[in-house]
Amino acid sequence: MFAVIKNRVELELKKFPENIDKTYHLRKISPLLFKSIKDFILRDGKRIRPILFVAGYLGFSKKPAAGIYQSALSIELLHDFMLIHDDIIDKSAVRRGKPSMHKLFDAHIKHQKNIKFNGADLAIVVGDVIYAIAIKAFLTVKEKPARKELALKKFIEAALHTGAGEFIELLTSLKDIQSVSKNDIYKIYDYKTACYTFSTPLASGAILAGAKSQEADKLFQYGIYLGRAFQIKDDILGMFASQAKIGKSTLSDLQEAKKTLLVWQAYNFSGKKGKIVIKKMLKKNKVTGSDLLTMRQIILETGSLDYAQKEIFSMVEKSKKIIKSSSINKKYKNFLLEYPNRLLKI
Repeated sequence: MFAVIKNRVELELKKFPENIDKTYHLRKISPLLFKSIKDFILRDGKRIRPILFVAGYLGFSKKPAAGIYQSALSIELLHDFMLIHDDIIDKSAVRRGKPSMHKLFDAHIKHQKNIKFNGADLAIVVGDVIYAIAIKAFLTVKEKPARKELALKKFIEAALHTGAGEFIELLTSLKDIQSVSKNDIYKIYDYKTACYTFSTPLASGAILAGAKSQEADKLFQYGIYLGRAFQIKDDILGMFASQAKIGKSTLSDLQEAKKTLLVWQAYNFSGKKGKIVIKKMLKKNKVTGSDLLTMRQIILETGSLDYAQKEIFSMVEKSKKIIKSSSINKKYKNFLLEYPNRLLKI
């Protein structure tokens, strides 16, 4: 089922740039704008969000409504919009194994003289355009207007919460790690990752299909727990995997002084010397490969990696317990029970 939905999503995504161009004439307005959007949204990705949107819908619908797969692209486009802005904030040069949007524009305008803007300025605008296109895509589905309105409210709520998550994460990066709690970290995970990656796609798809509010709430909570597990796994990969595997610099999380569960646990279970090293590292203007190796060693020695992996397992079990009580179609219930293991490779 996973492969079937993903293939259909990919087909819709490939057609989408030309469909949007017919409506808004982006290529005529600016060939560079059109090409930049097309190239970015067609980069390889897991397509987690549209797949879950469709699964949430089909789990409570007898048959797919016309336009449901194009509507599902709205969540993927919201993701693209977030990525472009996130890369500017994080000063990330790479996204999905290719230059980030603002770096592409920096290269495009580098020979211009007396220029009063940079690639980041252009990329912000492109992100805004993609967000507008995302809303247009959402409204494509042929469903009852009342359901569409409720589902769209959920979509907008996800955009708001993700922005709020980014906001509080930036402010948290200014705090000393000893003043950050586990709840603070999970709050960031919930708002910045879980809501728009898992909870909202599933819940908004179910709402669009006419599911009762309590059923949509169950899918939303399932998504929160799965999102926490996903973010912890992402933190582990960011700390221990290669740049080729994660599609961005392995130094990025340390450079941004992110207070991940992995680093937080390592700090709290370090001795005095380890605490000093971690605090110093999180305050550095520029971290190095040597810093990364040191942090990896501390994480392993303190048992933080084992702790994080146990948290992943705990969150997955909580998500499965919730979905077992759902009245979602058995076929899709089984899919959601199996999905955490597929996604997290556990």
